Amino acid sequence: MSYTRNEFIKLVGLSGLATLTTGGIQAGETEKMESVDLRLGMASYTFRNFKLNEVITMAKRVGLTNIALKSMHMPLESSGDEIKNIAGQVRSAGLNLYGAGVIYMKTAQEVENAFTYARNAGLEMIVGVPNHDLLPLANEQVKKYNIKLAVHNHGPGDDLYSSVNDVYNKIKDLDKRIGFCIDIGHVKRIKQDPVAMIEKYKDRLYDMHMKDVNKDTGDGVPVEVGRGIIDIPGVIKALNKIKYTGTVAFEYEKDGDDPLPGLAESVGYVRGVMKMV
Repeated sequence: MSYTRNEFIKLVGLSGLATLTTGGIQAGETEKMESVDLRLGMASYTFRNFKLNEVITMAKRVGLTNIALKSMHMPLESSGDEIKNIAGQVRSAGLNLYGAGVIYMKTAQEVENAFTYARNAGLEMIVGVPNHDLLPLANEQVKKYNIKLAVHNHGPGDDLYSSVNDVYNKIKDLDKRIGFCIDIGHVKRIKQDPVAMIEKYKDRLYDMHMKDVNKDTGDGVPVEVGRGIIDIPGVIKALNKIKYTGTVAFEYEKDGDDPLPGLAESVGYVRGVMKMV
């Protein structure tokens, strides 16, 4: 069974969302609210206009303790020691730095640099977009470092991986550690079903970007999760059904200069759905 946003709010009340929006979650509240066992996290692109120390503070404020860093927060051109220091700062603050991305790989050197970067940061995966001709090299790097590569779909207008199906067609014969970061917003913007994609590609689904959009067309824009047209309860149920063990990473792209209220509302909505399904 799925709910509209208004129906859902009537069922669970506004108190849970208000708690997150105005003051963050309290210690122990995460376990209390989550009846579906999913690992929530964040893509730091959400806070692209903020410094790393601010990213850490805001992520903790909304209870998102798993994080994948974008290059503005852990620059790709940093030295090995600099990368280790940044990763250490994040982990010392109590966050699980599991990945980085989206990292674009347009040359062989960029592929090699990305995996060296991930090794220095102690990451379990790269969320990446390698050019098609570089996939064999990426395959070698995955085997060399035992670091997963989750290829990210980018929807309308993307020449490399518009659809999750495009990703599959390019990686199906490669090492199984090369899989998917399914961005459900971009899936919806090409009029495809995020639930169907999650279930179809469950065996190699290593990361996903949680978001919502206002239209299923190329000009659809990000909105707070629960305010758009994506069937979020259906997505949560599908992830639970496939026993998804990766991170449900919020990539809240609206309000780049003031993302915390909308992110908090989005997290609150998803936690409420997790309690209901």
